Amino acid sequence: MRYYPIYLDIRDKPCVVIGGGDVAERKVLSLLNAGAKVTLVSPEVTDILKGISRDGRIEIKERPYKEGDLKGAFMAYAATDNEDINYKISEEALKGGVLLNVVDKPEMCDFIVPSVVERGLLSIAISTGGTSPAFAKRLRLEMEEIYGEEYALFLEIMAAIRRKLLTKEAESVKNRKFFNKLASSSIPEMIKAGRWKDVDRTIISLLGEDFSISSLEIKKA
Repeated sequence: MRYYPIYLDIRDKPCVVIGGGDVAERKVLSLLNAGAKVTLVSPEVTDILKGISRDGRIEIKERPYKEGDLKGAFMAYAATDNEDINYKISEEALKGGVLLNVVDKPEMCDFIVPSVVERGLLSIAISTGGTSPAFAKRLRLEMEEIYGEEYALFLEIMAAIRRKLLTKEAESVKNRKFFNKLASSSIPEMIKAGRWKDVDRTIISLLGEDFSISSLEIKKA
């Protein structure tokens, strides 16, 4: 295994993106979606990035990169098309212990970004170890067909059940059995088919009337 798979909590952590084009824009949006505090450094930026800056969601330094721009950062992206600048960014990141991704240069990266399928709380990451992003994209598209929005609702239900159970008692062996049975059930397929009465019956048969869909306050699609 070339890379160690991990999900990072970057909420409120300082992250820096060097570059202001379309690729940098995608990196900024993904960082914001994960709750990071983002600073962008580039003499030119896209209109969308300017709009995000006006909204106060990111800080933009409209100038070229200079040493020191990564100071205090937890993570950074080098999204420029200048190899010399990317190398200097890499040197600073190494000295400062900053996790760095240099776009399209896996040999210069501390981490690579997988292709991701997202369905609410469900997140499926797909990686080819940086060897074929195109194949990772193909797999992502196939997975998106398999795992539809019904899985987002399914996990909302599971989360609501867990919250309700834990207000009654600490998680027990019995509770784990309930979750195992729910996880192996056909509830996602029932949701996809709109068979909410069957969903209700399945959950109630395991946990009782207190755990009906209406009592869990789940918004049906």
